[in-house]
Amino acid sequence: MRDINQFTVTQAVKDSFKTEPGSRFEQLLQGLIDHLHDFTREHNLTHEEWMGVLNFLYDCGQISTPERHEFILLSDVLGFSALVDMINTKGGATEGSNLGPFYLDNAPRKALGCNLADDREGVTVLVHGKVTDSLHNPLPGAIIDTWQADSAGTYPIQEQEQGQDKYDLRGIFEADDHGRYYYTTVLPKPYTVPYDGPVGDLLRAGNRHAWRAAHLHFMVRAPRMASITTELFFENTEYIDNDAVFGVRRSLITKLQPAKNLDALGYALEKKPDAVCEFNFVLAPEG
Repeated sequence: MRDINQFTVTQAVKDSFKTEPGSRFEQLLQGLIDHLHDFTREHNLTHEEWMGVLNFLYDCGQISTPERHEFILLSDVLGFSALVDMINTKGGATEGSNLGPFYLDNAPRKALGCNLADDREGVTVLVHGKVTDSLHNPLPGAIIDTWQADSAGTYPIQEQEQGQDKYDLRGIFEADDHGRYYYTTVLPKPYTVPYDGPVGDLLRAGNRHAWRAAHLHFMVRAPRMASITTELFFENTEYIDNDAVFGVRRSLITKLQPAKNLDALGYALEKKPDAVCEFNFVLAPEG
């Protein structure tokens, strides 16, 4: 019979897994066990605290749905998502930022120049730019998948019970022959991350605010290029310096400009904008 104690149990657990020697799975699993056990010993975790953690994770699972992923939200507020994004940003590519809990992978295809906001009130913004590789070569046909909150800081997916279409303020665009994308939408406002679940309880317990800086979400991809998931923020707006999920990067902040000389851009727009923001996405090669 093995003599298991608080100092030998860690190796015993690691030895119990018959993983492929030297594999990435073995590396990640054994590292997780090491850190989890070290944390438990370092802080002398009590039974009550241990059960509190398990109940918290259970509650995250209970409130999650295909349209609200509480574990992604937890990852966001702990800076876990931001750290993974930072580590995995390819050299020369646009920096990554949070996916968030409200992404849908089957948004409708939209024509360049359309107005995503339909008849919503608020400031109409022309969002435009190019998709290029890291050598500044345009990437015709690149796919730009975007989603956002409205001028009240609400995602339509959160208001389906009030009759909102969950696919509103979402669209998938294909860059033109010059790698350009362009569309109009409503300027989003800051909002709080979902605060009615266990992650909200965690923020309140830690005396933290839940506000996100106003932003647009993007997922951009092209053949033979590494795709990016990122966000676009606006200069001199609220919470730009203390975003609740640590999503802001200096390189992802754009400036809103008055809508002037639109004819020079050569875009066919469904709605005349009040303001313009320009942002160029850069993709790095795969591998």
